[in-house]
Amino acid sequence: MAGFSGVLRLSDLDDFIAPSQECVKPVKVESKTGRGVIQIEDDTIHSTPKYEKAKITLNDCLACSGCITSAEVILVNQQSHEEFYRVIAENEHECKRKVVVVSLSPQAILSIAAKFSLSPDECTQKLAGYFKKIGASYVFDINLARSFSLLEASKEFIERYKRKDSDPKAFPMLASACPGWICYAEKTHGSYILPYISTARSPQQVMGALVKDFWAGKNDISADKIYHVTLMPCFDKKLEASRDDFVNELCSSREVDCVLTPVELEQMLIRDKVDLSQMTEAPLDESLSSGPRLLSHPGSGSGGYAHHVFVNAAKELFQQDVMELQWKTLRNADFREVTLEVAGEVVLRFALAYGFRNIQNLVQKLKRGKSPYHYVEVMACPSGCLNGGAQVRPESTSSTKELISQLETTYSLLPTTSIDSDSRINMCYSEWLGGADSEKAVKLLHTKYKAVEMSTNALGIKW
Repeated sequence: MAGFSGVLRLSDLDDFIAPSQECVKPVKVESKTGRGVIQIEDDTIHSTPKYEKAKITLNDCLACSGCITSAEVILVNQQSHEEFYRVIAENEHECKRKVVVVSLSPQAILSIAAKFSLSPDECTQKLAGYFKKIGASYVFDINLARSFSLLEASKEFIERYKRKDSDPKAFPMLASACPGWICYAEKTHGSYILPYISTARSPQQVMGALVKDFWAGKNDISADKIYHVTLMPCFDKKLEASRDDFVNELCSSREVDCVLTPVELEQMLIRDKVDLSQMTEAPLDESLSSGPRLLSHPGSGSGGYAHHVFVNAAKELFQQDVMELQWKTLRNADFREVTLEVAGEVVLRFALAYGFRNIQNLVQKLKRGKSPYHYVEVMACPSGCLNGGAQVRPESTSSTKELISQLETTYSLLPTTSIDSDSRINMCYSEWLGGADSEKAVKLLHTKYKAVEMSTNALGIKW
C-alpha cells in the first residue's frame, strides 16, 4: 500500500467469506488549487500542491474483487445518515430544495418496534411522524414494490420450468433479493452461478423505480429533484442501491439515493433527542402504501419468495391449490425444503437456504450437479432478513435467538396483503409499464449480474 492514501486502507474487515485484506483499488488524486508549502531552492520558488483526500465508495467495492466485504465497516459518503442530514439541511435553501421520500421495509419496522415496545402499526406511524418532523415530505411502505418483485419472480419461474428440458441451467432458480448473496456470487463464483439467479429486482429497487419513474411522473416531478431514502434491515442494501444498474437514465439520478438501517436510526433518535414511543403519529402516504396498517406477504420473514413462487407454480403448472406449505427442516433450522407430489411423483422441490454455511453447501452441490431443487430462497443472514446485520441488537437481558423468535412471531401475525385484489398492480402494468411483458417492464422490474474477475494478490492478504 506504499504510495496510497491512508484513507484507502481498510483493515479488520469482518466477513464470512475472506480474511482481512487491504483495498487494492488505485485512485487518482487531483491536486487542489490554492496555497501550499513554499520551498526555496536556488532562488526558485516551488509551490507544493495540496491534494484532496482519496475516497472509496461502495460502487468501487462492487467493481473490484481486491477484497470481499459485507459493507458494514466501509466508510460510505453517500450512504449514511450524515448524508441524509446534509440533504435535509440544504432543503432550507430554496434553490437546492429536493422532495424527500422515505420508504420503510416491514423487517426494519419490526426491529424498531421491538426496541421501543411498540406494536407494528404504532411504530409505522411514529416513524412516519418522525421522518416528516425532520424534513421528509412523503413516507411509504414497500409492500407494493414487493408485490411486483414476487409477481416477476413467479413469472420467471414458470418460464424456466417450461424450458427446463432444453436449458441445463434453468434450475434451480435462486432468489435475488439479498444483495450480500448477489455480491458473493458475482465475486466468488462468477459466470458459473449467475445464470441460476433470478433477474427479478428486489423490493427496494422496484420501489426505487416506482418512486422516481411512476410516482414522479404522476406528480410532475423530475427524478433528480427527489431524494429517495429507504429504511432497510441490512447494510448490504447500501451496496445494492449503489449499483450502476439502478439509475434513472433521463436525469442520471439514483433510484435509491440513501439507505438507512435500524442501528443508524437509533443514532439519529439519540442525536435528535427523540423518544420514539412519545412521537406524534402520522399516517403513511396513500399513493404507494398498502394502507393505514402494516401488512406483509405470506411466507418467510424474508419476503415470502419461496412461498409465493411455489403456490403460483402449483396452481399454474399442475392445477393444485396449495394453501399451507409444510416445510421440513433438514441439516439445520436455516435449511428447509417443501415438495409437491402429483400422482406419486415429486414435481416441485423448493428450499430455504439462509446463512453462508448453507449457501456454500448449496453452491458445491450445484457445481457437482447434485442439487435436486427447482427454487431456493437464498439469504446471506442466518434466520433471514429479520436477523439482518443492521437490525437492532437485543438488550443485555435477552439473547439474539429470543429476539429473532419474537420478530418471527410478530411478522407471522401481521395481516397479509392480497396481490390479486390490489387494483394498483394491473393499473401500473398497463398505464405505467405499457404491459406486463413490455420492454419497459423488463427494464424497470428486472436486472442483470456480472462476474467480477479476481484481482487479489494472495501474498498481500493480512492474516
